Amino acid sequence: MEGKPVQAGGKTLPLEALVPSPQPRKRFEGLEALAHSIREKGVLQPLLVRPLGDGRYAIVAGERRYRAARMAGLSEVPVRVVELSEKEARLFALVENLQREDLNPYEETVGVLALLSEDLGRSVEEVVGLLERMRKEKRGVAARNVAGSPEARRVEELFKALGRMSWESFVRHRLPLLSLPEDLRATLEEGAIPYTAALELKKVKDEALRKALLEEVKAGLSLRELKARVREVLVARKPALEKAPAAWYGDVIDALKKTDFSALPTEKRARVEALLAELKELLG
Repeated sequence: MEGKPVQAGGKTLPLEALVPSPQPRKRFEGLEALAHSIREKGVLQPLLVRPLGDGRYAIVAGERRYRAARMAGLSEVPVRVVELSEKEARLFALVENLQREDLNPYEETVGVLALLSEDLGRSVEEVVGLLERMRKEKRGVAARNVAGSPEARRVEELFKALGRMSWESFVRHRLPLLSLPEDLRATLEEGAIPYTAALELKKVKDEALRKALLEEVKAGLSLRELKARVREVLVARKPALEKAPAAWYGDVIDALKKTDFSALPTEKRARVEALLAELKELLG
């Protein structure tokens, strides 16, 4: 049986008139289940839209319901029309996205940075730099030239408004997720492991070892057990790393013995001789 939309305030719009807006949400899980519910009960919560002109409306919030309604075979859905500027709509969508219960830590991190970027009018890279400078000043390892600035105050206000974590906690625990190796980032995005495990696994640079430990985490290895295993791996590799310089020194000495200095370009020979003189002085 084809579902019928529930009208809120008597306002409905055809799906063809609705335009999905670029937004941070990438995963739309459970669409089949939602589509089934819509066939049975209709769309229970109106979509939030803003007028674009020419009879078209941009979806501000509710794209998951929009997609499910299409799957359910509906031709129109209930909407609530609001007058918002393009920037206001983007901010609303970002905040709405961050309220999702199924948001994983990586998505949340990207979403928070996108919100800060939009609100401050800065690139994400500039926002990350601002947050890192704020933390350095907070720890007393940098001159105070950011704390108390309008941008820093706005950052604090936004984190308080979100109510999820402090900006200090975000910088300490979430920004490192941006530099995760691809395998860990993808697994974290899937929600297969907690972000604390991903950060611990990040310490293991050997890809084969990291992959093996990742599979163990997926199979139920606890964070405490993982930390112990990672510690074992790092300790086991330490002696090998300590021997590396000796082998490297030998390679340099062999290269020097085989080098015909008279054949080197004048500038390069002068540079090598200067380095050797400096080395001799240090060891003398």
